[in-house]
Amino acid sequence: MVAAVSAILETFPLGFPWATMDPFLFCVHHDDNYPPGNDELGPAASLAGRDLGMDFTVRSEKPGEPGWRMYHGDKVPGFPGHPHRGFETVTIVRRGLIDHSDSLGAAARFGGGDVQWLTAGKGIVHSEMFPLLDKGARNPLELFQIWLNLPAANKMVDPHFSMLWAKDIPVIREGGAEVTVVAGSIADSKALPPPPKSWASQANADVAIWTIKLAPGATWTLPKTSDESNRVLYVFAGAMRVEDRAIKSPTGVALDASQQVALTNTGDGVAEALVLQGRPIGEPVVQHGPFVMTTRQEIQQAFADYQRTRFGGWPWPSEAPTHAREEGRFARHADGRIEKVPG
Repeated sequence: MVAAVSAILETFPLGFPWATMDPFLFCVHHDDNYPPGNDELGPAASLAGRDLGMDFTVRSEKPGEPGWRMYHGDKVPGFPGHPHRGFETVTIVRRGLIDHSDSLGAAARFGGGDVQWLTAGKGIVHSEMFPLLDKGARNPLELFQIWLNLPAANKMVDPHFSMLWAKDIPVIREGGAEVTVVAGSIADSKALPPPPKSWASQANADVAIWTIKLAPGATWTLPKTSDESNRVLYVFAGAMRVEDRAIKSPTGVALDASQQVALTNTGDGVAEALVLQGRPIGEPVVQHGPFVMTTRQEIQQAFADYQRTRFGGWPWPSEAPTHAREEGRFARHADGRIEKVPG
């Protein structure tokens, strides 16, 4: 009898950001416990002693509780206008809100399970600010931002802004398991279409982005897929048995995508994980800050183009615009089309 080969290829601790595999470039889990807001939609708390401009500085108010970061904001936390070229950002907001503005003239306020999928292509500038609307209570914010590479043939496509609203995103619920299908498909549950030039839009790219939530004692099985695909399970809350191995958060698990894998919550609370999967693009990756190309010369050209054109300019009155306090979830697309989302 031939011994079964484990589906677990590697485990690794989750740092900040999380390690990824081709076709993904970057993944970060922001989990901030913001205080009540002020009149400017920023924190009604002193910023003294906080390292403004330092993305990854964390100061926890209480042991065991998430702290909060201003990132690059000096009044409202978040990321004021900054450029990208050559890849895509996928932003999944689980709690809280993001105010988006970009050089296309597009804008949005989204959260509560909404997903923004932005193809930077030949160049875009955008801001991502975190408005703290509640003056009487804390304003928690939790999100994933994922960078998905573009193949060389599509690195210079026109930028594309799209919103996937929570109400339209498929969610599978089976015996204590809840699986949200942001990209890819599981059985009959197929994600909303990605942007047209995305690697995820290619029929054989096998891109999947799923979040998994397991109640205590619940089991769910990751289906198998192509043996050419990379698959990583990021266990970021609780504890799971993955195949026959005990995994505690925060841990990444690289998996053989050609094998199905049973996941069981072994803790007393909810266990959660993110799955990133896809067939590798298999091209050189040369990255410098917000630009991801295939050669050093292309990176130099990206800097030159940005300095010359700012990728179309910045049509907003500040580098860190926010929307009105009373504004709900919405998107205004570059063509002027407006979407309003109830709730």
